[in-house]
Amino acid sequence: MTEFELFRKQYPFDLLSDEEFEEVFGDAVVKEYGTNEFIIHEDEDDDMIDIHFMVSGLAKNIMHRSNGRQLSVRFYYPGDLVGVMILLTSGEMRFSVQALEPIKTVRFNRESFLKIMSNNNLFSKVVMDGISHLMKSLYDEVKYKSSTTDEQDDRELYKKRADAYMEPPTFIHPEASIEKAARMLQQQKIEALIVSEDQQTMLGMIGYGEILRAYFENDHNNPVKAYMAEEAYEINEQEFIYDALSYLKHHPTEIIPVLHKDKIVGILRQSSFFTIKNSVYFDLTYKISNATNIDEIKPLSPIHNTRFQQFIASLIKDHMFAYDIAELMTNYNDRIHKQIVQIAEDEMIKDGYGVPPINYCFLVMGSEGRKEQAFSTDQDNAMILADYEGSKNKAKIEQFFSIFTKKINDMLDECGFPYCTGGIMAKEEKWRQQTTEWHESIDRWIRKMDAEEIRDFTIFMDFRPIFGDYSLAYDLKKHVTKRVQKSLNLHQLLMKDTLRFRVPVQPFGRISGIGKKRTLNLKKSAIMQIVNAIRIYSMKYGIEEINTVNRLDALAEQERFHPRDVENAKTALHRLMLFRLKANLEQLEENEPLSNDLKLIPLKKEERRSLRESLIIAKRLQQVLELSYNRNRVV
Repeated sequence: MTEFELFRKQYPFDLLSDEEFEEVFGDAVVKEYGTNEFIIHEDEDDDMIDIHFMVSGLAKNIMHRSNGRQLSVRFYYPGDLVGVMILLTSGEMRFSVQALEPIKTVRFNRESFLKIMSNNNLFSKVVMDGISHLMKSLYDEVKYKSSTTDEQDDRELYKKRADAYMEPPTFIHPEASIEKAARMLQQQKIEALIVSEDQQTMLGMIGYGEILRAYFENDHNNPVKAYMAEEAYEINEQEFIYDALSYLKHHPTEIIPVLHKDKIVGILRQSSFFTIKNSVYFDLTYKISNATNIDEIKPLSPIHNTRFQQFIASLIKDHMFAYDIAELMTNYNDRIHKQIVQIAEDEMIKDGYGVPPINYCFLVMGSEGRKEQAFSTDQDNAMILADYEGSKNKAKIEQFFSIFTKKINDMLDECGFPYCTGGIMAKEEKWRQQTTEWHESIDRWIRKMDAEEIRDFTIFMDFRPIFGDYSLAYDLKKHVTKRVQKSLNLHQLLMKDTLRFRVPVQPFGRISGIGKKRTLNLKKSAIMQIVNAIRIYSMKYGIEEINTVNRLDALAEQERFHPRDVENAKTALHRLMLFRLKANLEQLEENEPLSNDLKLIPLKKEERRSLRESLIIAKRLQQVLELSYNRNRVV
């Protein structure tokens, strides 16, 4: 006990009697955590969570969102209590607490601590006031960070945008009574009201569930702010609506606020979608998000699910842009990847390895990173780990992530995403590194790049975070963009590699096929010529966009490409991707191996013309690059 004597006169422990102090500190132990290690992880069982008093160092609070993304909210400083809120809310308020630097805590026996809280009203009030302040600051930060997300996706992901289906919102002031809210719901015949002070920004929502709870507790005269739900699923007005509908279909009493930046401009609800008939996509995505093991996910993967294949065929029939369909397919694959990572985490706990000891970010790369997937695809993924070099538990951390990433890659393979033949997967040490190691690898890569490595680098360049601490990926993206923009040698190597594969169209427009069946590899011989050329220009001008269409738009915005050339490139990309999607669907129907090969002989005259025009556009981009390469400089 002598080591804890100095706490006897420290607030709030100076509010304890000698007997209470002895009881609280009698079983207490000093704990030390290295940078990036978790003090509490949200996946831990309630009976594993302890109460800590921060003695030194700095920690942060992380909330894990249902979309796989992490949100860093609020810091812990020396003098803060950690873990009490989770225990007092019976686990309903879940988050992780992670060390930002080496820290020291005093860990209490939680039964003793909670017993003293129940007996000492003054001490309890101080603790509860601190928790109340913490919950308020958490709410404020979650509200702010949710409405100013780094990941605004204004692309035409699906066919209809949210603003085409939204209805006017109904607002209520946070100080208005529960009784008034009940009347408004009845009069307006809607499921929920937006709680707002200015009829623009949202504080929360209140619906029948919250109102019933208030009436059961005889609190109908209390203000709505006491009962409102503070975290809601939201959608940007320019986002496309399939994901919102997937959520709403299985939460029929909810409304979805529609935002313009951080202002509420409308709502989506069940009746908003009466004109939409096809529910395949949101039925399947709901099943993915509720899958608890690999056997439930496998039949939902694109190559195994005929309903999904028919859905894609219907979008082609409706003349949707093929690059938008590819983005939709990638979004669907993202859901499968995210759920597999979560299942792998759960399995690690079941197998006795515990929760992830440090923060990590799972990346997808290549065509999935660019959101340009078809049915024929393999794995291209990686993982960034928070720095743990100085940790006492280094060996244990490395063992955890070695086993964890192998689980993820094995499950993906089982679900129809074959292992990468080049080994570009998170289970390989080269593709699973600490932040500092990634920075060093990229610097070394760019300095000493050879012809063999250049292909790996082009795949890596198009990385995108889909699970974990996204800030690790954003920091790395900034580093990569800055380094590659300045490396003329890298640009030359990328050009040389791209020019190895010639677009197979002759001067008079004859298309060169391979073999007796006269096939054309759409990916290597055409699509990648456009993708690679646009990537090189984006690198030169410091554009961080990953998707090729987004890169084209950014190049047009910076006036690096003529708008006509941008539209030509988009048209060619659409047509080539459409050929690939149709070929894949035919291969699936005929039980043939999936590939990017297009059979030229069966093509109709109009299809042949469309293919020829697209190849000529790809060839033109390649010729411009070749001129740049021969002049030994970048255009």
